[in-house]
Amino acid sequence: MKFEVTILGSSSATPIFNRNPSAQALNINERLYLVDCGEGTQQQMLKFDIKARRIDHIFISHLHGDHYLGLIGLLSSMQLNGRDKPLNIFCPANLKEIIDIQLKFSETALEYEVNYKFTNAEVAAVILDNADVTVETIPLDHRMACTGFLFREKKRMRKLIKEKVEELKIPVEYFSALKKGADYTAPDGKLYKNDILTTDSSEPKTYVYCSDTLPGDWYIDQIKNATLLYHEATFLNNMLERAIETHHTTALQAAAIAIKSNAKKLIIGHFSARYKTLNELLDEARSVFPETELAIEGRVFEIG
Repeated sequence: MKFEVTILGSSSATPIFNRNPSAQALNINERLYLVDCGEGTQQQMLKFDIKARRIDHIFISHLHGDHYLGLIGLLSSMQLNGRDKPLNIFCPANLKEIIDIQLKFSETALEYEVNYKFTNAEVAAVILDNADVTVETIPLDHRMACTGFLFREKKRMRKLIKEKVEELKIPVEYFSALKKGADYTAPDGKLYKNDILTTDSSEPKTYVYCSDTLPGDWYIDQIKNATLLYHEATFLNNMLERAIETHHTTALQAAAIAIKSNAKKLIIGHFSARYKTLNELLDEARSVFPETELAIEGRVFEIG
């Protein structure tokens, strides 16, 4: 099953040359999920071949503009391009009022259904559960209500051992039951246990998106053992006081979170516009957690 993330935006409060505000697109089994939608996200989607018509779920972490100001334009373009299927937006409750006002005064009537699913930044909760993935909110500590998102792949069915199935001439109508763990009884009455006919599927993978926050221990247990962890790293650690003042994380702190939570790999992003190049941030994080990469726009990370 495909499970990958494309970085669309990695800047913090303001865009700079070659860096747009926060946005990411997840491809989970060929279904697209948009996470945050900063200014310019539509242009990034066009640039990196992310098809808006394939997005049915959008997740907005909080209502600072660098995380949602691209949304009204995206919704309007979906309308102009003839979208007719529902769209689900998981977000703070006030976002609906913001979007409704913009639609009202631009005299725009969306001809597709928008379903708002309001998040609660105080408690972790499962907000989406479908055949491919479950999504949980992660309560964070920012200057306003803010959540991260944990995407957990569903456990896949067991895999048939082709040679054994063919050897026993097992009829195809039994395959579904075998994949679900059932044993097989042959016509002569002999029982074949499932574990000699199938192999277990790989362990489900997880992607963790930690948006703007002070770092802390309260979310460590929830994000433990992430296959891939994205964590904001707005500043270098020599600006720790500024990070605390603005409720952000440094590259060094993000790496420490990766260590504490036993992440397999870390991506850092949400870089302050003061940094024209990003090597110092990467070096600082790698000094603690070597398996760190930069959220470079257009880069695709396979989760697994």
